[in-house]
Amino acid sequence: MLTVKQKNLLDYLKSYYSERMVFPTFDEMRFKLNIKSKSGIHKLLKSLEEKNYIKRLPHKARALTINNFENKIDDTEISLPFLGRIAAGNPIEAITNSFEQISVPNYLVNNKNQHFTLEVCGDSMIDEGIFDGDIVVIKKTETAITGDIVVALIDENEVTLKKFRSFKNSIALEPSNKNFKTRIFGEGRVRIQGKLVGLIRKF
Repeated sequence: MLTVKQKNLLDYLKSYYSERMVFPTFDEMRFKLNIKSKSGIHKLLKSLEEKNYIKRLPHKARALTINNFENKIDDTEISLPFLGRIAAGNPIEAITNSFEQISVPNYLVNNKNQHFTLEVCGDSMIDEGIFDGDIVVIKKTETAITGDIVVALIDENEVTLKKFRSFKNSIALEPSNKNFKTRIFGEGRVRIQGKLVGLIRKF
């Protein structure tokens, strides 16, 4: 028997995955259910797992399966371009093209030609569960909405991974670590190159 919050979360997971073929982030779950802390989401997910409604996949972000649900994760792998390192800290030099490939779970990608991978360098996004050395899967796009985690090209020569926030005449690139400061730019100085859709942790 599920509580109201457990059922609401399970329903949200199903509807979100059916529409996007990926599961929501902890922040998206938290906002949807109006829960203040990520620990509250952790507890709900743990309860759903203990009651055998879901199964979380170890060492992978946004990775779980819903038992007796027809849209289960495809755990096969696909090769995507690996374009090097990106700063989750202070910006580093712009990404260049590469012929190197990296294998990622198929469920993270709905069109391999529209995705690429990067290795995270730095710890400015640790509160989003993104750590130094993680591999991030990025969907190519030139647009973003507030709250998206994006690959941002600054002044055509620096690139960084940050949370995007749009204002009337400016753009904020926000870290998820209290030790780093938000940086604000005029719209013409920042170009979006993609947004985060998945993460792989190396052990």
